[in-house]
Amino acid sequence: MHICCGPCAIYPFENLTKAGFIVEGLFYNPNIQPHSEYSKRREAVEKFRDEFGVKVHFGEYDEYVYLDRVQAAKDKISRCRECFNLRLERTFSFALDNKFDLFTTTLLVSPYQDQQEIKDVSGKIAQGSRTQFLFCDFRPGFRSGHAKAKELHLYCQKYCGCLKSLDEKAAQKKAGVDKC
Repeated sequence: MHICCGPCAIYPFENLTKAGFIVEGLFYNPNIQPHSEYSKRREAVEKFRDEFGVKVHFGEYDEYVYLDRVQAAKDKISRCRECFNLRLERTFSFALDNKFDLFTTTLLVSPYQDQQEIKDVSGKIAQGSRTQFLFCDFRPGFRSGHAKAKELHLYCQKYCGCLKSLDEKAAQKKAGVDKC
């Protein structure tokens, strides 16, 4: 399971283990900027790991991989698509290398992410492979997962991760249309 952050990992992890899946996580997010934000989110994932006893692998952090990947993106939709591709390709590769039958992502818990885009990207990545994408609409557990994260004192971020999303969040707040 690709993990974007600690709070978003709670409900998918609980949901999947309750359904009988053995879950391991991969925290791979070179999109998160600045580095201080990345460190806070990684620490939250470490706390999640310790609290729930889940095995979590930590991918390398290199924001230039992300920046190279999205530099040609002309709008938010194409930027997010490339970001999904980058992180889910890495998750798929990890799952394939470690002989997992399935892979999924905690991005599917967020009401702010494009479910269909994530499903399409992941389906294309896994096409023709023995390791397949497991699509689950985890959104019904978004609020409960975040409430539990607050109880556990996990860091809860205020924006998606990239600097563009931070700028967009600031502009929304200034305009009085902050969605969160």
